Amino acid sequence: MQMFYLNKLKSTSNLFEAKKVHALLQVHGFLNPSNTHLVLGSQLVNVYVKFDCLHEALLVFNRLTQRNNFAWNAILRGLVDDGQLSETIEFYHFMLKQGVKPDNFTYPLVLKACSGLSALEEGRRVRENIQFNEIHFSVKPNIFVDCAMIDMFAKCGSLDEARRIFDNMPSRDLVSWSSIISGAVQNGDWYEAMVLFRKMRLEGLRPDSVLVATILPACGRLGAQPHGMALQGCALRSGFDSDLYFSNALMDMYSKCGNTHEARRVFHHIKHKDVVSWSTLIAGHSQNCEYSKSIEVYVEMKHSGIRTNAVTVASILPGLANLKLLRQGKEMHNYVIKNRFESDVFIGSALIDMYANCGSMREAGCIFEIMSDRDINIWNSMIVGYNLNGDTDSALLIFRRIGESILRPNSITILSVLPLCTKMGTLSLGKEIHSYAIRNGLGSVVSVGNSLMDMYCKCGYLEQGVQVFDQMVEKDIVTYNTIIAAHGVHGYGEWSFAFFNQMNNSGIKPDKVTFIALLSACSHAGLVDKGWDLYYSMTTEYGILPDMEHYSCMVDLLGRSGRLDDAWEFIKKMPMEPEVDVLGSLLGACRVHNRVELAELVGRQLFKKNMDDPGYYVLLSNIYASKGKWAEASKVRTIIKQKGLTKIPGNSWIQVGHCVHMFRVKDRTHKDNKEIEEILECLLLGMQDEGYLPDTLFSLDDLDS
Repeated sequence: MQMFYLNKLKSTSNLFEAKKVHALLQVHGFLNPSNTHLVLGSQLVNVYVKFDCLHEALLVFNRLTQRNNFAWNAILRGLVDDGQLSETIEFYHFMLKQGVKPDNFTYPLVLKACSGLSALEEGRRVRENIQFNEIHFSVKPNIFVDCAMIDMFAKCGSLDEARRIFDNMPSRDLVSWSSIISGAVQNGDWYEAMVLFRKMRLEGLRPDSVLVATILPACGRLGAQPHGMALQGCALRSGFDSDLYFSNALMDMYSKCGNTHEARRVFHHIKHKDVVSWSTLIAGHSQNCEYSKSIEVYVEMKHSGIRTNAVTVASILPGLANLKLLRQGKEMHNYVIKNRFESDVFIGSALIDMYANCGSMREAGCIFEIMSDRDINIWNSMIVGYNLNGDTDSALLIFRRIGESILRPNSITILSVLPLCTKMGTLSLGKEIHSYAIRNGLGSVVSVGNSLMDMYCKCGYLEQGVQVFDQMVEKDIVTYNTIIAAHGVHGYGEWSFAFFNQMNNSGIKPDKVTFIALLSACSHAGLVDKGWDLYYSMTTEYGILPDMEHYSCMVDLLGRSGRLDDAWEFIKKMPMEPEVDVLGSLLGACRVHNRVELAELVGRQLFKKNMDDPGYYVLLSNIYASKGKWAEASKVRTIIKQKGLTKIPGNSWIQVGHCVHMFRVKDRTHKDNKEIEEILECLLLGMQDEGYLPDTLFSLDDLDS
């Protein structure tokens, strides 16, 4: 009879049948509190858990006078499956208090709860319990327990502990390799993930579709498209190239490598596209600044009948933001509200970015204030938004409010605020942020180091910038470009080339920005011959074709050194039509070296560009005025008035103590204005005593009215 009911419970296919068997067990006394049948009671608990009836399972469990590990583990599994992770850990501790020894079915369930809660310390206590039972009771953890520990430590951010468990495993199968590789990917250690994958392949293991889809993001992040293509070939040979999960990951890899053409090709070969497929392609175009294509794909998705979900919304909003499609952005915002996506922090951040890009900071602020669950990314979006719209004070106010909250600034926060310190010259705040970065382990982040270096150099503290450079363990192309440009701006051209040589020796290849920085350094230091050599070697040795910024640097280099005719010949020989900045650079040199005739030639070329920048018009007018050509100067001024051009007043900041003072051109509202003007008058008199004569012909006053 007992065996009959046991077989019935094991073969039960629906909840109604299970309840019938439960009733029969009750009637025949098998669940009598004074004589509970251990196996049947435990099996009944398991059956209720199998049918997602955790409440009924607990009722049966609590009435059992005898409970084996099977019953305890069934309840733990039910709690985990129901998402009651804290209750899972509490139940595990209750189990220990009852003197029950966990087995190899218990630990993976509890460790999964620790992973979901990011409860690292609790996970460490579980590991200690596993080690204790292994030493004292010879209960050795099996491969499933080890994999669960690896997964837990990785998801809790302790990849080193996960790696130690992995390295100590007596044998490793595909699941264990997948756990450690997945952990490396989750922690952003892309290179480590690739190394582990290669080691696994050397041990003769063949990856499955899940593992290949897991490693593909690492290829994308590292820009390792050849490796991604090799994985695609592996999938083709293994027959899972049509797997949807793999195809979506492959699209993401190609997009992150900048190859949206290949991503689209993969997309079109997917027979049954899901919303993830569409969202991945939409996001891929956005990530590569192909915003119009991103929106085209979204429109196509809607026509195909696929419903927009939260991920799709977060993918399409950057396109609307960068194209400044405010009306469509508001429509998407309405869709978010109707579908109750507004609590999603990714969507909230994307909406703030969209409104900020469209210049609607009031709406962005409203979204920020009404969000109950604001993570650090939401705050970062507000800082970037205010900065984008020129509201530096509000950006810094948001940053200070972060300090008053329970949140801690991350590397993105630092990267958002440091440019404000640079812009306003608030070095003390920059130093505070630097200290915070070091204390919180963010100083080793390459992008943070680059931004700190840039801040110090642009605030005039070149030595501190070099100190940050020297302390950086990892350096990238941006690091070297920043330090090269900084020394160039400060007039230390030879030092710029010393860092350039160091960059080459470290194996980092220069890019277009590197040569812009070097040519600019030559210009500031008057290294004309070296500039020419560099310009030619850029193409011949490094295979980099010059673009408009390089041409502009060469014209500036020749113009500053007084070789204006060479600069004009250089412009005439350019393989493309010179842009305004190239001609404007030569026009400025004509003003310095008093070459009116050449200035007229350059001016004619500039006027053909139909410029909206009043500065070059004023520059040409002043050149005419300096030679007494008042009629010509008047004509240029008339053009300025006819076009309705006005000069945007300049701003400057200075920090005195903890107070930042802002000054605007012709603004005399500062509380210490009288004292400031008296000091300026004294300085001007002192300069005149030294022989300085002000150039009264060069003026922009006509544009200020």
